[in-house]
Amino acid sequence: MFDFKEEEKKDRMMIPLLPLRDVVVFPHMIVPLFVGREKSINALESAMRHEKGIFLAAQKSAEIDEPVENDVYTVGTIGNIIQLLRLPDGTVKALVEGVKRGVIKSYIPNEDFFLVDVEELSEEYSPESDTKMEALIRSIAETFARYAKLSRKVPPEMMGTMSSADDPAKFADTVAAYMHVKLDERQKVLETADVVKRLEKIYALLMAEIEILEVEGRIRKRVKSQMEKTQKDYYLNEQMRAIQKEMGEEDSFKGEIKELEKKLKEKKLSEEAYQKVEHEMKKLKMMSPMSAEATVVRNYIDWIFDLPWYEKTEDKENLKESEMILEEDHYGLKKVKERILEYLAVQILSKKKKGSILCFVGPPGVGKTSIAKSIARATNRKFVRLSLGGLRDEAEIRGHRKTYIGAMPGKIIQLLKKAGSNNPVFCLDEIDKLSSDFRGDPASALLEVLDPEQNIAFNDNYLEVDYDLSDIMFITTANVLQTIPAALQDRTEVIRIAGYTEPEKLNIARKYLVAKEMEANGLTEKDIAFSDGALLTIIRKYTREAGVRNLEREIASVCRKVARRIVTNGSTRKIKVSSKAVEKYLGIPRFKFGEVEDRDRIGVTVGLAWTEVGGELLTIESSVLRGAGKLILTGKLGDVMQESAQAALTYVRSRADDFGLEENFYKELDVHVHVPEGAIPKDGPSAGIAMATSITSAFLKKKVRSDLAMTGEITLRGRVLPIGGLKEKLLAAHRGHIKTVIIPSENEKDLADIPANVLKELEVVFVETVDDVLERAFVPEDKTEMYPYKPGPAAGGGEMRINA
Repeated sequence: MFDFKEEEKKDRMMIPLLPLRDVVVFPHMIVPLFVGREKSINALESAMRHEKGIFLAAQKSAEIDEPVENDVYTVGTIGNIIQLLRLPDGTVKALVEGVKRGVIKSYIPNEDFFLVDVEELSEEYSPESDTKMEALIRSIAETFARYAKLSRKVPPEMMGTMSSADDPAKFADTVAAYMHVKLDERQKVLETADVVKRLEKIYALLMAEIEILEVEGRIRKRVKSQMEKTQKDYYLNEQMRAIQKEMGEEDSFKGEIKELEKKLKEKKLSEEAYQKVEHEMKKLKMMSPMSAEATVVRNYIDWIFDLPWYEKTEDKENLKESEMILEEDHYGLKKVKERILEYLAVQILSKKKKGSILCFVGPPGVGKTSIAKSIARATNRKFVRLSLGGLRDEAEIRGHRKTYIGAMPGKIIQLLKKAGSNNPVFCLDEIDKLSSDFRGDPASALLEVLDPEQNIAFNDNYLEVDYDLSDIMFITTANVLQTIPAALQDRTEVIRIAGYTEPEKLNIARKYLVAKEMEANGLTEKDIAFSDGALLTIIRKYTREAGVRNLEREIASVCRKVARRIVTNGSTRKIKVSSKAVEKYLGIPRFKFGEVEDRDRIGVTVGLAWTEVGGELLTIESSVLRGAGKLILTGKLGDVMQESAQAALTYVRSRADDFGLEENFYKELDVHVHVPEGAIPKDGPSAGIAMATSITSAFLKKKVRSDLAMTGEITLRGRVLPIGGLKEKLLAAHRGHIKTVIIPSENEKDLADIPANVLKELEVVFVETVDDVLERAFVPEDKTEMYPYKPGPAAGGGEMRINA
């Protein structure tokens, strides 16, 4: 650091310089400064360290970050540092006080900060200036009071400070410090050493500022008065209308009324709607066009006119063409297609055409929504879709009353306006996922929409007139029926869409999915080809689903990787995706295929379960260990499934003699039944025979066939009761390469819905009692003694077998 000393010359000193941006510091003025430049911080720290003053001079331009000698005014203020505080962001806050004027005589070389040779400027008083000075001081005091009142930026305590200043020079500097004028004007005041001339400049600046402030005040008043004129708009508008009438010009509002009257004559409406519009138009004529009520009425009339009251599309009358469209868009779904063709046949023969209400129920990805679009194409109707998932406000269906701000009709009416016809195919998607809360129950509102006896006069809260929905073909979709209210189920014709078999998935992939994803990823038949083996590998090892949604994603993933390869390598050769190449594109297989339990085990059986996404194989494990006769159940089992396990154990205890078990065998043993994948909730009675077989196997130490699966409810007497979801369960067994399936004999009638190729590869065994189940389930001990015991007399019944 430079060790500066005061020179021996009078009123001369060497002190650090602090260049200021947009600030002029006057003597007797205390001001906080925020300093961030390195040289400036060094100057402050040096001044503090040597307990010397600092020279405060303004920059000519605030935009210069690294000023040089010519960028700083020569006249400034010699000041003292009262306080110095370093802030967390590295800047410094300094509180400085101006002491007296000074002028830079020269700059002394120094790398760390500006060091200047400063000479003090003495105050100058003109001869015989006392009277003039007194007059100027009084005028400035009076003018400054006016300035403070107009500006509202001068603190109240400033007036007291100014009145207590007994020195004219201090008075002038105090006033100048609180004047909000330009930097160069403030600098000129600072540079004026003569006190009288300084007072004259301050007075002139004050008068100019007062004039500006008075103009600003007048502008504010004018704006305020203009805002008050808004209240006169209605009166002026009426005058304009009167002038237009005198000049023969048509009033725009009147013209709008005439346009609405013309539409009313041309638009075909129901009698009730026609009368309602007439009534609303009479009210509209009496209203002011600027009123909010007029806007509400105009919007209401527009909605009435925009609805397709009697506009309809003509249904196709060529059944073969419609059948061809359905087959072209979807593979399988025989029942759905048959029902649609039946509907079209009735429409062709019937004079009174009515809509239908169907409900497609099935796991995700089987094509419920897409078949609805295909139906619209096959019937030559418009298609609209409303997603009901998470809908919890009844007003979404019925609309709001038009008295509410921003009111609109419900989604039913809105989508009919969008369709532009009164007989579209209307898809109500995910109807099983409706919710309800304090705003109402949308499911209850749908009762009117989906009731053929009521929807001929559907009443939307916004329209307030009846609207005929009877010509609409409503199609609802759901994953499960249990969550749909019974009253809503009763109004629909339920068509179940089960999962696809492996051959069906292969056909869908080959005919639809591959072509769709090739087009989506910019590929052609010249670029890529999938072998049947590759598609089967994707189906078996990379997806496990009832539908084909994940299959489509995996095919798309292969297409994207091939597209990247073509673009990167510039290859023009056709890429053939074989079964072996699939792993290269999709990575390690996610699922095991055709692998049930690797070997027959004691206490392990395979059950069949129904889920929202189709059927699943369910492994049940039982283990017997020393204890106190407890039944331990794990695997997140529901109440019904726990009761099935208890019933199964009771049945085994009741047959202890037939099984060759000791009378009180269970008192010193605990039975632990576990269903793997414990994080997934499981419930239902259909695992009863699987649990009974597993528990019996554990007690008898007999192995259960690993290639056999079973489903059926059990009673305490050992009867096997029928179950639901048989198709999904048999498809799951087929996917899992189970060879034999045991089902209740009362479910024999349900085999009509099972695809022939599935029955061909499965041995389906019908049973009536648990004895029949055990006889088939246990592994024979040797070739001569096939089964470990004979059915007891209490069990009764036999077995029927189908080899299809």
